[in-house]
Parts: sequence; structure tokens; C-alpha cells
Amino acid sequence: MESKIASAPFAGWNIEATRPLVIAGPCSAETEEQVLETARRLKATSTQIYRAGIWKPRTRPNSFEGVGVKGLKWLKMVKEETGLLTTTEVANAQHAYEAMKYGVDMLWIGARTTVNPFTIQEIADALSGVDIPIFVKNPVNPDVELWIGSIERLQKAGISRIAAVHRGFSSFSENRYRNAPNWQIPIELKRLRPDLPLVCDPSHISGRRDLLQEVSQKAMDLNFDGLMIETHPDPDKAWSDAKQQITPEELGQLLNNLILRRTDPGSNGFLHQLESLRCEIDRLDQELMNILQDRMKVAAGIGLCKKENGVTILQPARWEQIISKYLAVGESKGFSEEFIRKLFMAIHQESINTQTRVMNE
Repeated sequence: MESKIASAPFAGWNIEATRPLVIAGPCSAETEEQVLETARRLKATSTQIYRAGIWKPRTRPNSFEGVGVKGLKWLKMVKEETGLLTTTEVANAQHAYEAMKYGVDMLWIGARTTVNPFTIQEIADALSGVDIPIFVKNPVNPDVELWIGSIERLQKAGISRIAAVHRGFSSFSENRYRNAPNWQIPIELKRLRPDLPLVCDPSHISGRRDLLQEVSQKAMDLNFDGLMIETHPDPDKAWSDAKQQITPEELGQLLNNLILRRTDPGSNGFLHQLESLRCEIDRLDQELMNILQDRMKVAAGIGLCKKENGVTILQPARWEQIISKYLAVGESKGFSEEFIRKLFMAIHQESINTQTRVMNE
């Protein structure tokens, strides 16, 4: 990794204001020895905050659900021995009380909690008057307003230091990730709330360790402020999420391999080149809008034809024909299957909407 770049978003957090902020540690605190060994080995990396799950919200019962309160004592020992700041996930008000009682420096709220405004409000009420830093992971479903709403509830309780954590989104479609990145969602969050630090959780996006470098680099290229990566002294023997964890030494190598690009534009020559390319993008986007407008005019004509002949709007065979054809065309042009599916599904839906309006006139 090139030399760290100064980062203003975490000013006032009592941490080194450099980019990326590194949060690392095991998915779950398992034993005192495992927690401390991980922390000692992380000290050799640029990790600034030690993370460990104490309570684990699991999808199904009879899975390991965390060691509970005794793990908070281990986090306290980590801080005393290594000086690393500590953070853990809180899923309800009682968790928040317990974590603060044992001196945990920061809290994070998981995706399953962010999705529930009632639970978020209970946690916010529990934290009222205690300005502890909090990381808020995106909700499991791709809903930027729900994400912002959770953050706003905490801010109304007096929490001034909040960072958003992008950990990917649940998806029914098959893809190479455990949780679909949907990068446009955190980008939109940053547009709406540029004041919030933005951290990426490559572990939960990837679900497998061989994708961590790729996702971490993507986050840095998109100007994320930090990374939260799960580490374990012996990942294959981890009690939870073994496939996505790496050793502290592998984390160090991952961080060293990151390319950190400047966020400032630099020379006038660069600015002129960038502006020229952006003008070309604007021109092409305008052409796209004109083409889409023409396409919808044709869709309206199709709708009128169907109306006059008493034919239903949706023709599944035709849709399958279109998507199959353009998946192949898209692949030949270097587009991902995910992009082509989303693009043509959006166009298809708008065509249906257009034909529906014609049918109802």
C-alpha cells in the first residue's frame, strides 16, 4: 500500500486521521486466547480498531450465537494490552448497555438491525446523552432511505460521530458475491450525506477470501474512507463465517497491495482532459435519452396494436427472446450479465408501463 493519505472524515474520533481507516478482527469472539492472539498479530498491521462479534444474530437456531457478555471482558483486555480501540455489534438496547459498561470504544449496528426502525429507535433511546461513535451497516435490502433513516434516529439521540458501512445486499439472483455490492447504493448515500464517513466491509460482500483484495481495491477507487475486514488466527477453524476470514498476516499483505489514488484533481492539464471526457459522456447520455424516448414511442405503438386486437400486454416468450439475445450481445461487448439483465429489465418494465397507459386510455 502506498503511504497513507490524510482523511478528514474521522476528525474528532480520537483516531489517526488517515485513509483507509482499518477495522479488523474475528467474526466472532470465541475464546480469550483467540481474541488476544488475533489482536497481538494485528498490531503488526495498520489496524486501528479491533472488531469482534460478541452476540451473533444467526439466520437459523442451533448455530453459534456468540459467547455473550464474557467476551466483552476479552475486548477490554485487548485494549489494555495492545492499545487498539475496540468495537462490537449491538442488536438491541441491552447489548448497548452492556458494551458501554465494559468500556467498548465504538459500536456497530448490523444489517438485520438497520432494517428495523423500532429496534433502531430502542438503541437510540438507550444511547441518548452518550455520544459514542457508531458504525451503521446498510440494511439487508437495497434501500438507501431506510439506511439514512437509521442514521437520523441515532443523530436525533445526540450521536454526532456516525459512519456508514457498506456490507452488500441480499439478492435472489445468482452472482459471485455473498451479498451483492450494488455500489450505486453507497454512492447515492454519499451524494445525499457527504458528511458521513463511508467504510466498506469486503468480508460480507465477498463471502470468500479470494475476493477480498478485489472488493477492497474497488472501495478505495470509489474513495471510501475505511475497510472492515474479518481476521482470525486460524480462519478455517473459525466458529462462524470461516470462508471469508483471513489471518492478520494476510490482512497486512492485502493492505500493502492496495493502490491509494489521490482524490484531488491535480494539474490543469488533467482538469482539461477530464472536462473534455465528461463533455463526451454528457453528449452520449443525451443520445441515450433520445434513443430511449424513441423506443418508448414504439412501445406505445405496440400497446395500441395489442389494444385494438385484444391481446395481453405481457408476452413472456418475447421477453425471454429479448433477454437471451442481448445477454449474448452484451457479453460480446464486454458487459457483465448483471448489468445487461438490470438494464433490459428496467427498459422492459418502462415499456410495460407505457403500454399499460395506452391500454387504459
